[in-house]
Amino acid sequence: MSSSLEQSPFRRSAFARYRHALWLLTARDLKVRYSTSVLGYVWSVLDPLIMSVIYWFVFTQVFQRTAGAEPYIVFLLAGLLPWMWFNGSVSDATKAFTRSAKLVRSTSIPRTIWVNSIVLGKGFEFLLALPVLAIFAVLAGATLSWEVVFFPLAILLQAVLTVGIGLIVAPLVVFFRDLERAVKLVLRFLFYASPIVYDFADLPAAAQPWAAFNPLAGIFSLYRAAFFPTELNWSVIGISALISCAFLGLGMWVFSRCQRSVLKEI
Repeated sequence: MSSSLEQSPFRRSAFARYRHALWLLTARDLKVRYSTSVLGYVWSVLDPLIMSVIYWFVFTQVFQRTAGAEPYIVFLLAGLLPWMWFNGSVSDATKAFTRSAKLVRSTSIPRTIWVNSIVLGKGFEFLLALPVLAIFAVLAGATLSWEVVFFPLAILLQAVLTVGIGLIVAPLVVFFRDLERAVKLVLRFLFYASPIVYDFADLPAAAQPWAAFNPLAGIFSLYRAAFFPTELNWSVIGISALISCAFLGLGMWVFSRCQRSVLKEI
């Protein structure tokens, strides 16, 4: 009993140090990223915004669109903004150890911080881009529904999923360098396999049970429910939650098994 009481302050202190280091590392990466650019964080908004405008133009002005919902620009942004967070985090996770090898070897804090700082940094960029979604929602006349309360749940599930995948990818890339390019190909495929430019309900009925196992499907439906309540599909969301937690558990296991070998390899 006394030993557990003695260990609890140490554990709290270790957690506090980890949290402080995570914040410092994330803030440093954001400052470095924006200090070398004149427009700063605006670039993190321009990418999904330009992509949304291009897809909006192609599917509304060039071709007759049958997928998605109106206003389509809001529908696109509600999917593209979280996708940029996911895509950027997983892509950067492939370089989490290789680009900071000396610092990774010399630090004594848990090495998971290198993955978590990437996900947190990209998450901040996602939050900073949300005003763009709000502006277009107002301009397009989209109605904000009470389902916006599920927005934090979507953020939580996406963070769990992204951290889990990052913990798998980051150490394995150290041993298999070709995995970095393979991840980019998978992400490119996943973009079109996820309900971003189209709605989950637009898929053929035979394909929907398989598409439900894409964890991004349920997560994106939670985001879009803020403006499109019919997007909510709790069975798909439940599958997304289970798969996200499974990825986190698998990621923690893979990371713990590979950590010592990674430190020798880098």
